Amino acid sequence: MERIFAKSILWKYWLRHQDSERYLKTWYDTAMNSDWKTPNDIKQTYASASILKESRIVFNIKGNEYRLIAKFNFEKQWIFIRFIGTHDEYNKINAETI
Repeated sequence: MERIFAKSILWKYWLRHQDSERYLKTWYDTAMNSDWKTPNDIKQTYASASILKESRIVFNIKGNEYRLIAKFNFEKQWIFIRFIGTHDEYNKINAETI
C-alpha cells in the first residue's frame, strides 16, 4: 500500500475546483491501493502518465483538464504531491523541479 503526502492538498484543490473532486478521489484511491514499485508499474495503470527525472510522474486528471505531479519514493512506497493545477497552470511551471 502506498502512503500519500498530503491528501489535504487534493481536498483543498477540489474544494476550489469541484469538478475535479471525483477524479482526484479516484486517483487517490487507485494510488493507495496499488503496489507500484517502478514507473513502469504506474504506466500499466495510467498509460498516459509522463515519467520525469527524479521519480516524478505527471498524471492527467479529468481528460487532461488538470495535471497532478507526484514525486515517488518507490522503496518506501511514499508519494509526495508536488503540484495540482489546470493544464494552463502546469504550462507555467517547471515540472522537473517543482
